[in-house]
Amino acid sequence: MAKNMQPIAKRCRALGISPAAMGYAKKESNRNPGGQMRKKKSEYALQLSEKQKVKFVYGIMEKQFRMYYEKATRMSGKTGDNLLILVERRLDNVAYRLGFAMTRREARQLVGHGHFTVNGQRVDIPSYLVKPGDVIEVKESSRSSVKFKRLTGEDAPTVLLPKWLEREKNTLKGAVVQMPTREDIDLPVEEHLIVELYSK
Repeated sequence: MAKNMQPIAKRCRALGISPAAMGYAKKESNRNPGGQMRKKKSEYALQLSEKQKVKFVYGIMEKQFRMYYEKATRMSGKTGDNLLILVERRLDNVAYRLGFAMTRREARQLVGHGHFTVNGQRVDIPSYLVKPGDVIEVKESSRSSVKFKRLTGEDAPTVLLPKWLEREKNTLKGAVVQMPTREDIDLPVEEHLIVELYSK
């Protein structure tokens, strides 16, 4: 399986996004402080940058991202919105949004190691697309681990859930209430530029 091993802070800086969007609250890079003082970007460079931004935040490689784009073009509605909604529905992203992991990278690893069930069935595919009515739980045998125990105690971290998801307080169980919409996705990205790039 291909893995993105790029330094988080450096890549965030290059793409102009906050490390907080990745789940890293305290990461910063002070190297090359004048690095962004470059000439005006071309139209292609702007389009490429927006695509790289989405791929990096969700941890998706080019081949899979292209498949999401092609699927989005076949759906009704705006292709750009459909593309973002598809990547938002990934199981690793949902585990992150529900607060079961601190970052999407960590969530992807936890899903890959088989710590979650969807509707009672173990799922270890990070790209699994959830749908309304799906119940996502931490597997019974994984709940005793330190990693998950700290999510249910008195000092459990507070999670700000998007309105398309719900999670019972102090439990390791969440549900997909409805399909996410473009408004639910807080990533600062101009998705129409990605569509323009792929439709050339």
